[in-house]
Amino acid sequence: MTAAYLTLFLTAFGAATILPGFSEVTFTALLLQTPADWPMLLGIATAGNTLGGIVNWVLGRFLLHWQDRKWFPVSKKRLDQASALFARFGYPLLLLSWLPIIGDPITLAAGVLRARFWPFALLVLIGKAARYGALAWAALAV
Repeated sequence: MTAAYLTLFLTAFGAATILPGFSEVTFTALLLQTPADWPMLLGIATAGNTLGGIVNWVLGRFLLHWQDRKWFPVSKKRLDQASALFARFGYPLLLLSWLPIIGDPITLAAGVLRARFWPFALLVLIGKAARYGALAWAALAV
């Protein structure tokens, strides 16, 4: 099961960074195989996805001058949109960092706008855990 846990962590991490990915598929598949492991799976997926969000914060905070590079996780347009949203709504917006399309730019924009790390990390953690928790509840309820 260790390889499965590592796969889940890496999938969740990658899905929150520059790599395209759908960690929900891996999470749900493992959850349906071993439903009793749901707390462990929830923790691993949340940790990986949160750390991926932290990588985006670091990219925004310290590596913005590389935003023209192909590997940079967010386009200029998405970054500008996310920055405007973050400037308007502030830290609570980080609870939505799990959303597809806008979640990664939100975490990157938080770094660009110099959001304090600990409130950032806590809110991203809560948002990501809530997403995987809802997914676990839905999968196990079926």
